[in-house]
Amino acid sequence: MISGRTLLARADALAAITETPPALTRSYLTPEHKRASELVLGWMREAGMAAELDAVGNCAGRYEGTEPGLPCLMLGSHLDTVRDAGKYDGILGVLSAIACVDALKRAGERLPFAIEVIGFGDEEGVRFAGTLIGSRALAGSFDPALLELRDAAGVTLAEAYRKFGLDPARIGDVARKPSDLLAYVELHIEQGPRLEAEGLPAGVVTAIAGFTRLQVEITGTAGHAGTVPMAGRRDALAAAAECILAVERRGGEPGLVATVGKIEAAPGAINVIPGAARFSVDMRSADDALREAAIAALTAELRAITERRGVALDIRSTQSSRAALCAPWLMDQLGAAVKAEGIKEFRLMSGAGHDGMAMIRVADIGMLFVRCTRGISHNPAEAITAEDAEIGARSLLRFIRAFRPEGRTR
Repeated sequence: MISGRTLLARADALAAITETPPALTRSYLTPEHKRASELVLGWMREAGMAAELDAVGNCAGRYEGTEPGLPCLMLGSHLDTVRDAGKYDGILGVLSAIACVDALKRAGERLPFAIEVIGFGDEEGVRFAGTLIGSRALAGSFDPALLELRDAAGVTLAEAYRKFGLDPARIGDVARKPSDLLAYVELHIEQGPRLEAEGLPAGVVTAIAGFTRLQVEITGTAGHAGTVPMAGRRDALAAAAECILAVERRGGEPGLVATVGKIEAAPGAINVIPGAARFSVDMRSADDALREAAIAALTAELRAITERRGVALDIRSTQSSRAALCAPWLMDQLGAAVKAEGIKEFRLMSGAGHDGMAMIRVADIGMLFVRCTRGISHNPAEAITAEDAEIGARSLLRFIRAFRPEGRTR
């Protein structure tokens, strides 16, 4: 009762709603966000859900159980995108959840719990650089200070809510209590190559990696490129290069990944020795203790490098998040659903962030990954097959029908 071709066709329809045609960009509280929400809310209602836009801009649909007002199994993902995005990151999880509810409606099934499907308005943080805004509001961890964030045009988040037709004073109404939710489960494309390497269309996620982000600044002495002897230089960029290689080595240790995604040098002239350099560090692991120890060891190594080179070092932590561990009881039930589809159960970690990182505050979380071509994501080349999309949604439907919340800890 679920069609992979229909899932992909609906993803195509959403991809046509973009701020930057022909490239796909759909950011929070824009006219494109509103148009996409209206389309998704229509699909939710067709599937038998009562659906509305909540006070923070999430699409929220509810399919009642055998009696009204029961606690819910919450399913969902996000509807916003990065700039120049692919079609399936986030969106596939929302569409698959809607398709599952539609299958239940057509079969005339009501379950001993409600199902809620959420299309979170903001997970990527592209417009206001405040990631997971929709899910943080739902989990009761929305920080009112976020309302002062500004986009590139100087519009505050509070102003954007009002222009969108929402009242920022009502954001607190969105928050849920742990007693409202039996679990939060998200289907998502893998965004990595492991399922493809294993020859599997779907896999069960064990954890969402925690991360630490640093801003590293190195200060040396600018000088003439032709007159300062090599032995006497305090070259900030050369020191940064050695430090970046140290980041790469540390990220190569088991259980860790580390990335330098931004680097700047000043004054930035071809004939001037760089007097200052700045770069970012993003380190991730599903093991928080391992990540924290690695950050401490990396910091010590960077200090040793810069002291040896005679340059000054400043390291500032800009953001961090603990790993979100998927609940074993949900992993077991998702694994059973995958095996019932005739697929070998395979478990893997998510190195990317997801709304579950916020939702774990109020509910046990689980995730199901669907294979994507060559592991490419956040890229127009992002691709999945209709067959894999269908298998993923069918596995989710099996999970829903067999769902039992006996193991919940929240």
